[in-house]
Amino acid sequence: MANLNLLANALSFIEDHLCDEIKTEDIAQTCCVSKSSLEKTFRFTTHFSVYDYITRRRMNNAAKLLIEKPELSILDVAVEYGYSSHEAFTRAFCKVWKCNPMEYRKLKYKRLRPFDFFPQITGVMQLEGENFMRRSLDISELYDFIKERKDCYFVCCDIHHMIEINEVSREAGDIAIIEAMKRMEDSSNEDDVVFRIGGDEFVILTNSKDKNYADDICRKILSMNGKLLPYDKAEVPLKLYASSIKLSDNKTIRYNEIFQELQVTCRTKQEQQ
Repeated sequence: MANLNLLANALSFIEDHLCDEIKTEDIAQTCCVSKSSLEKTFRFTTHFSVYDYITRRRMNNAAKLLIEKPELSILDVAVEYGYSSHEAFTRAFCKVWKCNPMEYRKLKYKRLRPFDFFPQITGVMQLEGENFMRRSLDISELYDFIKERKDCYFVCCDIHHMIEINEVSREAGDIAIIEAMKRMEDSSNEDDVVFRIGGDEFVILTNSKDKNYADDICRKILSMNGKLLPYDKAEVPLKLYASSIKLSDNKTIRYNEIFQELQVTCRTKQEQQ
C-alpha cells in the first residue's frame, strides 16, 4: 500500500509539473523517499523509468497540441513542454512517435479527437480473478463522449503476445502500440474515437448503435493480422484481437465503473477468441 501511495503522489506531481523542468530528485523529495526508492517503485509498477514516463507524457500531449492548434509553430509546442530548441524537441518526439513533428502534423488526418499514445497513468489496480497488477489509465476526457453515446457500440482490441514483442525491444513495443492504433483508425470513421485503456488494450468508441457497423470494423482490423511491423531491425508480425461490445444497460454510467468494465470485457472477449 505504501508503494501505491508513493506512485500516486509521484504521478500527481509529474502531471502538475509536466510543462516545467522536472528532476527525479525533486519528485523523490516531494514524496519523502530516496531517488533510488522512487525509481525502483516506479519501474516495478509502471515498467518505465521516471524519465521515460515524463518524456512519453510530454510527447503525447505535444502531439495532440500539434493537431488541435495548427496555428502554433513547432517551436511554440516545444517551448510549451520545456524544450529550449527545435532540435531537442524533435529528437524526443521522434523517439516516441517514430516520425518528426512536421511529418506527424502533415500526415495525421483530422479526426474528432487525436488518439492518446500514452495517457496519464492514474494508479495501479487489480481486477477480480487476476494475479497481477494493471495500470489504470485516465479516460476522464472521454466521459462526456461515453455518456452521449451510451447506446453506441465499442470495439475492443488487444495486442496478441505483446510481452514477446517487448522482449524483441522496447522500441518494437512502442511501434506495435502506434501501429495497432493506426489500424484501428484506418478501420473506423472520423467521428469514431480511438483510445487506449491499458498497456496493450484499446477501444474504439463508435458513433453507431448498429452492431453490424461495429462488427465490420472488427473484420477490417482482423484482416490486417500477420502484417509485419514497420520495424527495420527484425521481422515482427502484429496480431490484434477485436470484438464489438456494449456497456451494461445501466440508466447511469458512472465514471469509476467504466474503466473496469471495459478492462474486464476486453479480457473476456480476448479469451473467447
